Amino acid sequence: MSSVTIPIRTLPHGSDLELPVYATAGAAGMDLRAAVSDNLLLLSGGRALVPTGIALALPDGYEGQIRSRSGLALRGGVTVLNAPGTIDSDFRGEIEVILINHGRESYEIIRGQRIAQLIIAPVNRAELQRVTDL
Repeated sequence: MSSVTIPIRTLPHGSDLELPVYATAGAAGMDLRAAVSDNLLLLSGGRALVPTGIALALPDGYEGQIRSRSGLALRGGVTVLNAPGTIDSDFRGEIEVILINHGRESYEIIRGQRIAQLIIAPVNRAELQRVTDL
């Protein structure tokens, strides 16, 4: 298992929240938390862009992948809409998560709640070569 150091900036509206961490030694993803100012009611079938209050400086050759949390999907039917969402290495803005409620009931997103997972992964660049047949 390799390791990479990633600078992280806490934004003012997320300064009191825990930084993303791996919950266990074997966890592939770090939990992202909702940095909403007020609880957010996600209606059945509704979607919302949820702030996390953090920004990253991923090094060249890496990406961040935003994935759904299985417990949130199972209990509330709430998933990441564009899963996996991609954070490019040159993006320096706030990490925000697009959540959708597939459940029959409304679901409340609470400040500090774990809403998604962040996976850090290496990226290979491809060079395409045009051919007449494969």
